Amino acid sequence: MTVLAVSRTGGTTRKLQGVERVAALLLAMGQPAAGRVLKHMDAFELRQVTRATASLGAVPATAIEQLVEEFAGHFTGGPDLLGAASEAEQLLAGALPPEQVADILSDVLGSANHSMWDKLSNLPDAALTDYLAGEHPQMAAYLLSKVNSATASRLIAAMPRAPRNELLQRMLGAGQVTDAARRIVEAALNDDLLVAAARKAGAGVHARIAEIMNRFERDEVEDAISSLKTSRPKEAAILKSMLFSFEDIPSLSLRARAVLFDKVSTERVILALRGMPTEFRDTVLTSLASRARRMVEAELESGAAVSPRDVNKARREIADTVLQLASRNEIELPSENDGEAAG
Repeated sequence: MTVLAVSRTGGTTRKLQGVERVAALLLAMGQPAAGRVLKHMDAFELRQVTRATASLGAVPATAIEQLVEEFAGHFTGGPDLLGAASEAEQLLAGALPPEQVADILSDVLGSANHSMWDKLSNLPDAALTDYLAGEHPQMAAYLLSKVNSATASRLIAAMPRAPRNELLQRMLGAGQVTDAARRIVEAALNDDLLVAAARKAGAGVHARIAEIMNRFERDEVEDAISSLKTSRPKEAAILKSMLFSFEDIPSLSLRARAVLFDKVSTERVILALRGMPTEFRDTVLTSLASRARRMVEAELESGAAVSPRDVNKARREIADTVLQLASRNEIELPSENDGEAAG
């Protein structure tokens, strides 16, 4: 991205370079925020920024907007971040003595941990039950002693008699947990339950968007994916793996096509194949049982007039059937690598 500044003389423009971009950003931030940043610079860096600021000249508002967008892009285009107690402790450890780190964590993380237990209490009972079933009883007792009483009551009441009584005994006999052990346990719970739930929710968003995009025309899908690849390549890759159109049927394995057309009526196949290229038709026909194949061939040769709307509807229904079968793990959708290998 090109960011321009207007020089003091002649009204000509030039590209902002290196430290000039830093100076422009600091000026745009204003004194209070810029001052906090400048405190982290050494004497040499301060001289560079001061010199660049003094000779910067006028910078148009549009150029500042471009610079800010580019700066923000370095963060939005980077890897995902996860904020947690362990990350907060590591950040402080690099700048403060251990005693001060411990004081700050014990003061600040109290409210953060309370929020974490509220979030855990609001998770579906099934998710918590599955997690508890695979954990040591002592870990299960700790979790149940921290979530709200209504959640704990439902989870414990659903357990068989023996493990229920053992957990109640462990909860009654639980001693004081050290801060170090508590942080380890809570970090594990955060990763295993809350982060996993967040990822699952994200997957739900992708599935919803893919469901919408699967209703697009093929050229509209390709345009949307191409646009996403520029700004959000990871999202584009995830969505592309979840998209499927009727025209993608030849990319399915022979077994997957056989399973598919066993579920689709002959009438739907005939409608969907109207107007398709001969090579595509042949691929589909080889996937049909002998009797169905003869019926389809005979109807296609008749050349009967059909509504384009009915044809598109039949194709969409078959593509939807593919996605339903894939969601039930009855067939596998082709990956991008499969397509490259086939090419």
